[in-house]
Amino acid sequence: MVSCYPKGGTSLIRSFALKLALVFATTFLIAMSAINARATYGAKISVDEPQYLLTALSIYEDFDLDISDELDEQRYLPFHEIRLNQQTIDLNEDGQRISPHDPLLPLLLSIPMGLGGWLAAKITLAAIAAFTAMATLWVAVRRFNVSENLAAGVVGIFFAAPPMTSYATQIYPEMPAALAVVLSIGIISGPITKNKIIGLAATLTALPWLSVKYVPVTIAIALLFLLRNWKAEKRKLAVFTGIMIVLAAAYLIVHKRIYGGWTVYATGDHFVNGEFEVFGRSPNIPARTRRLSGLLFDEQFGLIPWTPAFFALVPSVASLLRNRVKNSLDLVFCICVGWGVATWVALTMHGWWWPGRQLVVILPAAIIAMAILAEKSKIWKWFIFIGGLSGTTAWLWLAFEATTDRRTLVVDFHETSYPIYQSISAISPDFTDFDQRAVLLNAAWLTALGLAIILTVLKKQIVQSSNPALRYRETSNVLMIEGTRKKLSVSKRVFEKS
Repeated sequence: MVSCYPKGGTSLIRSFALKLALVFATTFLIAMSAINARATYGAKISVDEPQYLLTALSIYEDFDLDISDELDEQRYLPFHEIRLNQQTIDLNEDGQRISPHDPLLPLLLSIPMGLGGWLAAKITLAAIAAFTAMATLWVAVRRFNVSENLAAGVVGIFFAAPPMTSYATQIYPEMPAALAVVLSIGIISGPITKNKIIGLAATLTALPWLSVKYVPVTIAIALLFLLRNWKAEKRKLAVFTGIMIVLAAAYLIVHKRIYGGWTVYATGDHFVNGEFEVFGRSPNIPARTRRLSGLLFDEQFGLIPWTPAFFALVPSVASLLRNRVKNSLDLVFCICVGWGVATWVALTMHGWWWPGRQLVVILPAAIIAMAILAEKSKIWKWFIFIGGLSGTTAWLWLAFEATTDRRTLVVDFHETSYPIYQSISAISPDFTDFDQRAVLLNAAWLTALGLAIILTVLKKQIVQSSNPALRYRETSNVLMIEGTRKKLSVSKRVFEKS
């Protein structure tokens, strides 16, 4: 029997499997450090989280979404010691109450919640986060050719830092959505088969059922897939398009039938004047535009004060565009669409949740982009590792404080005593009170970011011109693949000294 692997190939595969397992274990263990941390002083699990758990319990016990009996019996008391904000209204004369949150996350957590309660539900989410980290590493290596060791280090450090590790145990759909997005990117950036088309349909369908706010990212990924492959796979993609249209129609019909509106917000007590109030009654688009930078720089809810490594995010996107990395559009388009939703569509970037909530869905794409940048630049590599380590330390520090009742995860987390966060936040703008000081600090951060982008983009040109005696000639050929209409473009560069 002839092996299909080259000499040493099997050991390489085992080595990569070991790195995948290591990233899984690291992500899971860091997430578990906050398993018992309090969300608020009055509840271990609070705000929207109890809604997901009560719905999961209803699915497990009653096989429906009606949480009226769970509310009446105060089934939330084991994890929410005070009276719960019910968030919903009576939908009919029988007093039926359905939580204004999409049902896929409760469905995923129904068996763990039914068998092991809130603790099992959190452990399940931590496992999902660990799988998301594994998937991100696999896509970085197999689809974007990042070296295994570097990719494992970058992915591992980001998933061990907030906000990725924050939403590994907080009961929100962010991490399952991030898993669906990175799996989708892995599919569309590789060769197309029938099974992969089915897999893509499944991951894209899952996103809106996790939350309607993921619809723009879903559409973005579907468009990328269709535009890239339409000429070569018209028949298959026509079937794919038809299936997605049918599934979208089913989504709307089911929501109209169960929730009484096109979205779950129709059952919410905050949106009695219309479900689309979830976007704001009078959205101030110019004011929301500040979030473009606020999502990074805000002193409490920005990514950078908690995990400084995220300063590399925008330069990594610029580097992708400058170097025309293969399939980089998959990453850049997802990042931009997700960032746009968090900027202009989300009701607020400040709320009763951990910072970065609206961005988690697209952060695996950003992490891959930063891994690519780290491989091209030693300076950025060490900056990412050191900045990521600071983020991990910040989370472990706060998790200890929240577990010992010194702080909480959604009320006064910004009062943590962690010195690096306090130092960075002291020179970061406050986007809740955008006064002159905030304007100046925002301008200073933007200037620093702009300089970093310029230096990152120009670095390749500087390296190329550092040896003027080195020249190359490039040749390219177009090959026809026999028996098909596909063409294969092959190019090579031959370097020579003058």
